[in-house]
Amino acid sequence: MKLYHHNHRGVALSGLFVLLLPIFFPSLFAPFGHASPSVFSEWNAPKPRHLPLLKSALRRQTSNGLQSDLWIPLADQGWKPCIESSSAPTLPSKSQGYVQVFLDGGLNQQRMGICDAVAVAKILNATLVIPHLEVNSVWQDTSSFMDIFDVDHFINVLKDDISIVKELPDEFSWSTREYYATAIRATRIKTAHVHASSNWYLENVLPVLQSYGIAAIAPFSHRLAFDKLPMDIQRLRCKVNFQALVFVPYIRSLGDALVKRLRYPPGKSGLLGDEDLREVTDAEGKQVAGKFVVLHLRFDKDMAAHSACDFGGGKAEKLALAKYRQVIWQGRVLNSQFTDEELRSQGRCPLTPEEIGLLLAALGFDNSTRLYLASHKVYGGEARISTLRKLFPLMEDKKSLASAEERAQIKGKASLLAAVDYYVSMHSDIFVSASPGNMHNAMVGHRTYKNLKTIRPNMALLGQLFLNKSMVWSDFQEAVVEGHKNRQGEIRLRKPKQSIYTYPATDCMCHG
Repeated sequence: MKLYHHNHRGVALSGLFVLLLPIFFPSLFAPFGHASPSVFSEWNAPKPRHLPLLKSALRRQTSNGLQSDLWIPLADQGWKPCIESSSAPTLPSKSQGYVQVFLDGGLNQQRMGICDAVAVAKILNATLVIPHLEVNSVWQDTSSFMDIFDVDHFINVLKDDISIVKELPDEFSWSTREYYATAIRATRIKTAHVHASSNWYLENVLPVLQSYGIAAIAPFSHRLAFDKLPMDIQRLRCKVNFQALVFVPYIRSLGDALVKRLRYPPGKSGLLGDEDLREVTDAEGKQVAGKFVVLHLRFDKDMAAHSACDFGGGKAEKLALAKYRQVIWQGRVLNSQFTDEELRSQGRCPLTPEEIGLLLAALGFDNSTRLYLASHKVYGGEARISTLRKLFPLMEDKKSLASAEERAQIKGKASLLAAVDYYVSMHSDIFVSASPGNMHNAMVGHRTYKNLKTIRPNMALLGQLFLNKSMVWSDFQEAVVEGHKNRQGEIRLRKPKQSIYTYPATDCMCHG
């Protein structure tokens, strides 16, 4: 009996020790810095899918010529911002009423909606109420317009173009989201179709404004056409996007701090060693501004599941993603009817962290490259990122660069986290996105407007290259370099139906 009690006590003490391990030895479980995974998280790390290429990439020797060419800023392409109205902007003598919009989606989708809302208010000669941002159903972020954007700057920049109010006057205080959620209301417009014309708004919304003095449009995402609009309206949309929408001071301040730490990494006193300063010291040993790349790694569970691609996680992962598709989209996913090989050859599979790392390595970025990881949540967690980190050990993110106190205001707020990433991305030497999406499109447009280098992965080419399991590194690198020669920020003129926010030339940029 005593022996039993002795063993029982030993088991209990052992269990208590295991429970207390994270408290007394947090470094075993917490990230090491440089956006690193914990020791235990790597037990279940997915195996590399392109091991021969990865081994060669880890041994790569990048030529000085290729390395230096990467960092050369874009030359002047003969295009410049051109967003001022062709005639002096004027406000209508009398407003037709108040326009409200309710915007869903993530930060970048809402950003486009705000630009469109200003344009619609201008078309209607109406007063715009600061747009209401819906709570995102995935991230549950309650951040408002004024939590993200500098509202006074927004109103001031546009003061000669349209009238904007922060809140409705008392006589219209009843017009709230809750009011429209409880019943059919005469002042709600919910029939605006995707890419509606300016005439549609004049025919369907203006009469409501004239009758009631207010019109609430919801849903509103992507509800204004990109074609057949007056040039002044197009330029106003770009003015909103590129001038009026500025993040609140705290976001800008934190963003500036992150950019400074990327350009001027610490020495002995910081997380990095002296060897990490070799890229950012001059002949006299003085620290100078270093260069860095922002990688937007969009590889969340939604994207992985919706793509219907195979990411090497075996039967368990395939089953889990199939179940997720069934729950979220009731199995109605177009890609599901194609094989993984067909999807990859068409460039319809998002690049994994391993694959985007191999792309960057093939382009000539070596292991001294400072990489900022802009992403919210990566499917598979830190374990999925480990291969990318082996290729680029100086990889950072918000958590590794900023203290918990500095991140307190943005913790758990997806829109504010995305705003910081957006700000850092606009201040980087090079931006690259692992797959198309709203962030990719927003960056391509904004950086085109600023003539900044932006690498657009050739998804179809990369899909075909990664399907070739016998390809050697030299052939892979040659194909990658050749396939990305004209995908690094060269001006592309907008085609019909394409977004003005992704392709600002020629609507918002002038040649010559």
